Amino acid sequence: MQYSERYLHLGEKIDVDSHVICKYRIKTDRMSMEEAAAAIATEQSTGTWTDLVTLKDDIFERYGAKVIGLEGNVATIAFPDEDFSIDIGGVPQILSIIAGNLFGLSDLEGVRLEDVVFPKSILEQYKGPKYGIDDLRKRVKRPDKPLVGTIVKPKIGLSPKATADYILECGRGGLSNSKDDETLVDQVFCPIEDRTVAIAEAIDTLRQEGHHMIHAINVSTSGHRIVELAERVQELGASQIMVDVLTAGFAAVQALAEDPSIKLPVHVHRTMHGAMTRNPDLGIAMLPITKLVRMCGGDALHIGTMGVGKMRGTCQEDVMNRDACIDDSVPYRRVMPVCSGGLHPGMVKKLVDIAGNDSQIQAGGGVAGHPAGIRGGAMAMSQAVDAAYNGVELAEYAREHPELAAALEKWGSV
Repeated sequence: MQYSERYLHLGEKIDVDSHVICKYRIKTDRMSMEEAAAAIATEQSTGTWTDLVTLKDDIFERYGAKVIGLEGNVATIAFPDEDFSIDIGGVPQILSIIAGNLFGLSDLEGVRLEDVVFPKSILEQYKGPKYGIDDLRKRVKRPDKPLVGTIVKPKIGLSPKATADYILECGRGGLSNSKDDETLVDQVFCPIEDRTVAIAEAIDTLRQEGHHMIHAINVSTSGHRIVELAERVQELGASQIMVDVLTAGFAAVQALAEDPSIKLPVHVHRTMHGAMTRNPDLGIAMLPITKLVRMCGGDALHIGTMGVGKMRGTCQEDVMNRDACIDDSVPYRRVMPVCSGGLHPGMVKKLVDIAGNDSQIQAGGGVAGHPAGIRGGAMAMSQAVDAAYNGVELAEYAREHPELAAALEKWGSV
């Protein structure tokens, strides 16, 4: 890298209002950390592997990235906001800079984007959630307690009627939310239009019985069709829509959130995130993904299970994701943090103690696997949330709540 040293500005004070500031964890034994950090700044802004006759001083000084900090193997790099497109480039162009070719640099054994902070000049290009936590609470008439939901199980195979019956039982068991799983969209055994109508009828029945519940229909599809599909399920009575952000794209979330015809909250699933987040030495941490989802307009986002569920992730990382959903320092509505993945009633107390009441707790197998069936599983989850909300230990609460007692007997508690 001919210009590596020129990108080193360690300790320099920069204008945070005119730079995108990223933190990268670096692993290499082929070069010093200073050289490695400079290589990233070089590759992702104005340089390349050799000197360039076209790289004039004014271009370098105005658009070159700066390595402004280095603590151990974590480098802080500032990119001038002028490097980023105004409006039309969107998240695809942002990611091409802060999480682009750097992963392929042969002299780096590993590099991971740990965090990103955007200046006002970029934040104001995005609208954030259209609805967020407060609106979601109003829709299910649950102003204070954590929302408690389910994922219809099995993931695939149920007919529209069987899916609707599952949701009806869950609502009668006290759940406030339910959702399609990430692999279900419009398969022949469960067509999305038939499923949407059947679920809407079930939710109407619950409302007539005095219980308010919403269900997220998965509309993850091709980019040119996703708004059209969302409009169609909305016409058919959907109460919420869901999108798989990493497979459909951040632009899909933004399109759904910003289109004026879509008047439903957007539930964001993070399926495939492990390919980016799981390796501590390579990829992208969940925190930058969380921040981008909030910018793009997700109303609810899966953030992890605070170290108690089946999905890999540390409690510390999940808390950081939660904080990014509700941080008041950014000019957007708050995103509902969703905890989902291998949960059951015995985990709820610890989860709520960590995640707080502004959270949505979801269980699939932890509902459908209950000895008393779906309604019993829903009741057990609801009881566990009530116990946690009221500060009562699960074992104590279970003495007068047989559904919770049965769940604790089967799965234990943490």
